[in-house]
Amino acid sequence: MRFDPWNPDFVAYPYEVYDELRRESPVCYFEPTNQWLISRHADVNALLRDRRLGRSYLHVAGHEEFGREPEPDFQEPFWRVIRAGMLDVEPPVHTRLRRLVSKAFTPRMVESLRPRVRAIAEGLVDTYVEKGGGDVIAEVAEPLPVTVIAEMLGIPESDRHLLRPWSADICGMYELNPTLEAQHTAVRAASEFADYLKSLARERRNHPGEDLISALAQISELTEDELVGTCVLLLNAGHEATVNVTGNGWWSLFRNPGELARLRADRGLLPTAVEELMRWDTPLQMFERWVLEDIEVHGVTIQRGSEVALLFGSANRDPAVFEDPDRLDVGRADNPHISFGAGIHFCLGAPLARIELMESFGALLERASRLELRMEPVWKPGYIIRGLRSLELTAES
Repeated sequence: MRFDPWNPDFVAYPYEVYDELRRESPVCYFEPTNQWLISRHADVNALLRDRRLGRSYLHVAGHEEFGREPEPDFQEPFWRVIRAGMLDVEPPVHTRLRRLVSKAFTPRMVESLRPRVRAIAEGLVDTYVEKGGGDVIAEVAEPLPVTVIAEMLGIPESDRHLLRPWSADICGMYELNPTLEAQHTAVRAASEFADYLKSLARERRNHPGEDLISALAQISELTEDELVGTCVLLLNAGHEATVNVTGNGWWSLFRNPGELARLRADRGLLPTAVEELMRWDTPLQMFERWVLEDIEVHGVTIQRGSEVALLFGSANRDPAVFEDPDRLDVGRADNPHISFGAGIHFCLGAPLARIELMESFGALLERASRLELRMEPVWKPGYIIRGLRSLELTAES
């Protein structure tokens, strides 16, 4: 099998192909997407921090100069939302936005959320176990981070059912060569979410509460589009990875029953187990960057205007960095995985994601004395944001 992000078998298990890429072609041009694949940990880590690359090129060049077709007009509402958030912009705009938003994600602020996160997780798990199990993704993994970020933002409870579908539809645009249907779906979701947030922000500007939207609405140097883009990013980044780490993580543990038993026997391993589950079956497999100045990687010159695809899933299995990388080890102490990225775009919500994952896994281990797999799960078709459709379990208290 070769690198083929549209092949369900590759999506289900890309790691043999990654091993071959790291050994034989650590810098490899992939014609179907016009990208350079970068597969070794040292290179991925270095390029994430290299300011000669960027998430966008529009601050230094137009589409034509980079040899790219402008996006079709119908996508304009989508990109207006996305490019107003900090993930898809570069300094100095990125620096300003991150400074404003990071005030809500200081270590002290995030740690203060732990009791609430624990209460939500325990409530979801209690309900799940009482009914004997079900789809742990739909019933525990998804509602926990959505509820947490919705409470932070100040989304009314009656509207929260809208958030997950909007987020999933928006993220469809990030897949490689998305279908025309997926593009239109993403545009519609971005437009609906933007209209909703603008209305809510205007209301909170006049009648502020204790929530993040109220706080952002009072900041005069933040434009309305930037407020919307920031909130959309916080929702998407604030739960997509957490949902997929939970689903992928439990599936990983069921495939490694010795490690599941080890974790059950020693709950003190939870912090290292969460890190290892993020490394072993990474939810974000690829992160793309534009080359703003010529670079050289392993003797290969990658020219300005090119796009590199940094393979997080491959980097996290690199034997040059991880001892016995294909073995799941819930007690792995030396674990410099890059699932949260690196450099100026390092995930702002990483501390909150870690708390959510520890409380979620901890609650299930504590409240379910027995968890069994009902059927082998199926992977969703997406490769970049990689996760299971569902994970059906039987649970007993």
